[in-house]
Amino acid sequence: MSERDLDAAGITDPALRACYEQCRRLNAEHGKTYYLATLLLPAAKRPHVHALYGFARYADEFVDSLVDPHPEALTPWGERFLADLDGGDSADPVCRAVIHTIRTWDIPPPLFKAFLDSMAMDLTVSEYATFEDLRGYMYGSAAVIGLQMLPILEPLDDRAYAPAQALGEAFQLTNFIRDVAEDLERGRVYLPLEDLEQFGVTREQLAAEARAGASSPAVRDLVRFEVDRCRELYAAAAPGPLLLDPTSRDCIRTAAALYGGILDEIEDAGYEVLAERRSVPLPRRLRVAVPGLARAALARREQASWRRLSPVR
Repeated sequence: MSERDLDAAGITDPALRACYEQCRRLNAEHGKTYYLATLLLPAAKRPHVHALYGFARYADEFVDSLVDPHPEALTPWGERFLADLDGGDSADPVCRAVIHTIRTWDIPPPLFKAFLDSMAMDLTVSEYATFEDLRGYMYGSAAVIGLQMLPILEPLDDRAYAPAQALGEAFQLTNFIRDVAEDLERGRVYLPLEDLEQFGVTREQLAAEARAGASSPAVRDLVRFEVDRCRELYAAAAPGPLLLDPTSRDCIRTAAALYGGILDEIEDAGYEVLAERRSVPLPRRLRVAVPGLARAALARREQASWRRLSPVR
């Protein structure tokens, strides 16, 4: 499928195709939900979405890998990328693919500087006092991902920008809620300290319960509060798909439903996130994605028919 996607995207250079393929593999291996949603996009757009994901994942691995982290390499890698972006090409395969995507879709380069700035915060910041402080981090780590995607999704007007940012934040906060125990292993707590205090939970208590693999009632109440807040972000993002090209809508609707399904799994587990990492089972993912695939295919056929019937201007 990836070969056909690259052909559809007009990416013919063998070396560049290999760069995009590396990004696709990163997406398929590390972002299964996200990868599944990309299948609902037109084939010509998929390699570019894989490039954006591959770049974000590659940068994230410097600081977040639990197996082989190299935090000292993030800053020089990021600086090289920004210099290569100015020059228009890169020797790094992931960077080369994403630079080609940036130039193809005219994605604003400052969005990538903001992303790298937030990744660098993970080198020195291990907690956030307030939700507004956390949102400052999430702008670069998540909101800009939605804004990077937007040109590829072809927004119909500027009203699409706010929902795109909200959906990026919703995805990120979903991860933070699901991955409390994993983030503690990295020495970080992304749930705002003011929220912990509101529910009478200390960071030390959270770490102790994560080691024990069981949540107290206070921690479950804290998680319930964060889930409710996250659902507000999904609600703010809900108008977004209708503000996109019809061939992009089902991809975003499906991604939101799949990621929102993680919150459903957490609720079904009684807001227990420390015992195990919650995920959406494959049968449920398929029940969400398969109808979306059919609708997306229909939207592409209808658009192709409309273009054939439209008079040449």
